[in-house]
Amino acid sequence: MSSFSAPKGTYDLIPPDSADFLAVREAISAPLRRAGYGYVETPGFEQVELFARGVGASTDIVTKEMYTLTTKGGDELALRPEGTASVLRAALQANLHRGALPVKLWYSGSYYRYERPQAGRYRHFSQVGAEALGAEDPALDAELVILAADAYRTLGLRRFRLLLNSLGDAECRPAYRSALQEFLRGLDLDEDTRARIDINPLRVLDDKREHVQAQLADAPLMRDHLCQGCKSYHEQVRELLLAAEVPFEDDPRLVRGLDYYTRTTFEFVHDGLGAQSAVGGGGRYDGLSEMIGGPALPSVGWALGVDRTVLALRAEGVALDVPSGTDVFAVPVGEEARRTLFAAVTELRRHGVAADFAYGGKGMKNAMKSANRSGARFALVAGERDLAEGVVQLKDLESGEQTAVPVAEAASAVRAKLNCPSAR
Repeated sequence: MSSFSAPKGTYDLIPPDSADFLAVREAISAPLRRAGYGYVETPGFEQVELFARGVGASTDIVTKEMYTLTTKGGDELALRPEGTASVLRAALQANLHRGALPVKLWYSGSYYRYERPQAGRYRHFSQVGAEALGAEDPALDAELVILAADAYRTLGLRRFRLLLNSLGDAECRPAYRSALQEFLRGLDLDEDTRARIDINPLRVLDDKREHVQAQLADAPLMRDHLCQGCKSYHEQVRELLLAAEVPFEDDPRLVRGLDYYTRTTFEFVHDGLGAQSAVGGGGRYDGLSEMIGGPALPSVGWALGVDRTVLALRAEGVALDVPSGTDVFAVPVGEEARRTLFAAVTELRRHGVAADFAYGGKGMKNAMKSANRSGARFALVAGERDLAEGVVQLKDLESGEQTAVPVAEAASAVRAKLNCPSAR
């Protein structure tokens, strides 16, 4: 065993668990690709200021949870704690916003926050995200929510709930902010929390501590302060979700943990996960582009946690339909058989068949054990006597049935058994 282990609060993804993570990423990204979202990949680290401005200087993410470093040249960098600010920065840098709008992008990757590790909360975590940049349209908000909900349903997840709220805009938020600040100043709060009242009072509503939540029962709600434009916008989002048969719960206290949200905000939660119940979420962030030095670019997006989604699936006992990594396993006995079957395996792989080989010169018994463990449906078996007769044995590992096929036709015989189109 190595003297090293993964850093505290992180994990390694290894088979067979990694297959579930790949299946979740694929299920979430497939509907996005069908809806016209193109793939974007950004660096694992960015300038600290991008997140301080974009995510919000008062958020826990920026004040307590970012991994920061100073380069030899004196640049202040941070490992990315979330994806939206990076994706928007990349789109602005490449001038994508000067073309057709909205710019629709999706991404997948690891993110980093220095948090207290617990079940469902890690210091490095995996997300799939989507952003639609440059259009203010309730249909776009609804599209993203529907794509996420449909992805969860496709995976077989059933016990998730969608929480929905509106956080208003630059017209109606200031009056609500003042009313909330006045209310919060009358509460019994610690010094750090009181400091948030002046910077971003909505952050206090997101405080999960029971003694804080108990005092917030009579806090003013944003929905009672929405301007007519925001009310109408939110109602259109709700109507589109209802028409698409995506159930949701109106949650007037939902604020999310990032400063950039405006209007539509939403969260997917799963009650089988304990304290860390959120599996994903997002919302509209119409002012974020200006915050990071770009032009006005109303946008909406979300990020879904791959780790949390896998945990939710396991909490429901949902077994993902993960395709076998191996369709056929070659078992040679003798040097000539090794050369012959290795050539057959190479040919099968080139025709898109998942094929593996008994490496290391194993005897027949151990090689067949490896074949069974691989999950393959068929084995190609050959020894000296088979080759002398010009054949290899094609064995069905489920039924035990075995057929001799000519050496030259071994690959095509396997493809025919697997119903590969090119074999017909």
